[in-house]
Amino acid sequence: MDSRDLALLAAEACDDRKAVDIRLIRVDEVSSLADWFVICSGLSDVQVRAIARSVEDRLETDAARLPLRREGQSEGRWVLLDYGELIVHVLTPQERSYYDLESFWGHGEQERFVPAPIEVSGASQVGG
Repeated sequence: MDSRDLALLAAEACDDRKAVDIRLIRVDEVSSLADWFVICSGLSDVQVRAIARSVEDRLETDAARLPLRREGQSEGRWVLLDYGELIVHVLTPQERSYYDLESFWGHGEQERFVPAPIEVSGASQVGG
C-alpha cells in the first residue's frame, strides 16, 4: 500500500464518522514531514475523538499500521495521528479556522475527498 492509498483509507475512515470537509494534501514535494496530510473537521469534541478512533481502527485493520505518535485525544479539539508518510489532522471547525492548515500547506497539491457512491447490490427500481 503506497502513501496515497493510506491517505485514502484514512479519508474513508473519517467519512465513516461523518467528518466534514475532508481534504488530502500532498506535501512530499514541499516538506520532509510526510507524503500526505488528511485534514477534516468534527463538529464536537466527541466527534473529533470518534473520527480519530475510526482512522486508527481502519488503518490497523486494513493496513496493519499503528500511529507512530498521537496528540490531542484527551482534549478532543485537535487530534493528530502521525503514521510517518501520512499525518491525519482532525479538528473542530474553530481550531481548523484558527490554524488554517490548508493555507499554510497551500503550496502542496490539494484535493477534496469525495466518497464513492454506495452500491446497493440486487436492488432494482420498480415503478408503481
